Amino acid sequence: MRKYDKNWEKSVMVRSSNIEGSGIFSMSDIPGNELVMIIQGEVITGTECERREEENNNVYIFWNGRYYIDTNNTDKIKYINHSCDPNCDVVDRDKESLNLVSSREIKAGEEITMDYGYDEIYDICACEMCRES
Repeated sequence: MRKYDKNWEKSVMVRSSNIEGSGIFSMSDIPGNELVMIIQGEVITGTECERREEENNNVYIFWNGRYYIDTNNTDKIKYINHSCDPNCDVVDRDKESLNLVSSREIKAGEEITMDYGYDEIYDICACEMCRES
């Protein structure tokens, strides 16, 4: 696992977003390929993930390829919005967490985004690329 010089989470704030509802924003310039924050939450099974999505409309669940991580009770990461041109990637960390890593420099005041990576998101995405396709 790659070691990062700094965790930039203290520079991340929740604010109103032009993309959807609330989003997370950088209050400092963050260099590319840096740890923006650690994605942590309750580790749940696939069956429990499906139940929470269907019964509770919980859309704050990440999957690391093996485990589901429910971030519904977090202060920040649950507000990350989708972009087809994201400035962050989700990178494996361990069974209970993931790393949110900047894929390029993020300027102070810029919304922090990721590509959700599931087909249905592209049907409702309002970005220029999706509107044109």
